[in-house]
Amino acid sequence: MTREARRAPEARVRWFGLWDSYFVICYLVTTGLVFTSAVPQTARLIAIGALTLIVPWYAGIGRPLMLRHESDRRNGFFVGGLFVLFGLATAVDLTSAFALFAIVPMLMMSLAVRPAVVAAVLGNLLPVTMLWLQGGATAPLMLFVLLASLLGIALSVLLGLWIKRVVRQNREHAELIEELRRNREQVARLSHQAGISAERERLAREIHDTLAQSLTSIISLVQAADAEVEDAPAVARKHLALVGRMATESLAEARAFVADRTPASLRESSLAQALRRQADGLAAQTGLLARFAVEGDERPLPMAVNVVLLRAAQEAGTNVRKHADARAVDLVLRYGEGQVGLRVTDDGKGFDATKAERGAAEAGPDGGGSGDEDSGFGLRGMAARVAEIGGVLSVVSRRGAGTVVEVKVPLDGAAERPSGPSAPRPGTAGRLTEAADDGGLG
Repeated sequence: MTREARRAPEARVRWFGLWDSYFVICYLVTTGLVFTSAVPQTARLIAIGALTLIVPWYAGIGRPLMLRHESDRRNGFFVGGLFVLFGLATAVDLTSAFALFAIVPMLMMSLAVRPAVVAAVLGNLLPVTMLWLQGGATAPLMLFVLLASLLGIALSVLLGLWIKRVVRQNREHAELIEELRRNREQVARLSHQAGISAERERLAREIHDTLAQSLTSIISLVQAADAEVEDAPAVARKHLALVGRMATESLAEARAFVADRTPASLRESSLAQALRRQADGLAAQTGLLARFAVEGDERPLPMAVNVVLLRAAQEAGTNVRKHADARAVDLVLRYGEGQVGLRVTDDGKGFDATKAERGAAEAGPDGGGSGDEDSGFGLRGMAARVAEIGGVLSVVSRRGAGTVVEVKVPLDGAAERPSGPSAPRPGTAGRLTEAADDGGLG
């Protein structure tokens, strides 16, 4: 149980502990006054006995009812017994009226406001009523007792209303503490679920951008090697060497993204060098004419920007290899004023941008969805990465004129952009521009 959950009952018990102390003091003062009064000894003993019986009557019945903050027949039963004992003590010794300092608060805590006020008024009128019934009292004494009763009524009403307010505030405070505890538990649960979802999304993107693409390339190279193993063993060995290199690189990438570390290809080299190796690898795997160029003055970039641009280049290269039927592809890394960009252009057959955008929207966090292979998850993952650092993804495709994938990232504060569930969604930063309606995902 949290500290907030314990504070409500503890505060209520502590408040009643103070009230218990006040009740004991009132009992001792009243019985002391009765013990020294001028009435006969028998009357004193009866009054003290009646006042003493109020103690177990309160402790056994009244106190649990007050702590429960509810009203039923037992509350009326408790108040009735209280009046009987107080009336008996007052009838034999008028000094017992000092017990009203304890009885009125008990009435207020046991009944609703209106019944409690009525009971308090009757309790304050009881001493003067007993004095009048006994007779023999002088007019000045009756007037004094009446005025004291009227003053007691006014004080009782004010005291009772104050007690009711304190009890209500204490109950509201306890309810607020309980609501705060429930809200904190809900926030903790939602945060945990959001963290799980964000980590699942990250792993899905990393697996798609690294292992899935590498395994696809390995399968293609193994098939090519199998086809050349008899007629061109040298070519087959070259393919197998590429398979070994890609498997080693994939293993390093897998270890890096599981540990959420910098990709292996960026750990000991610059972004430009990693992109150049990416272009060389694409040329070696597919036989495409892959060219890489740097425009502007090369400079260090935040690691978050490096990772996003590298993953975008990997995804674009995979799409070219799998879908574009291209002969050449150009990768250009551009360093501009306050921003950096990556442009990947191929001369393939283009693709239906609307269909790809729809597939990206329908794909779930695990890449599932209706449609073709990948269901647009590659574009969705690319757009998500770019959005997390405040960049813009643009994909333009024309029938028979290839595809252009461009990523632009502002450098001011790019590395400090939030990631995870609170980051901007792909639909706000990615942009798919349609200029053709058929072909593969280029």
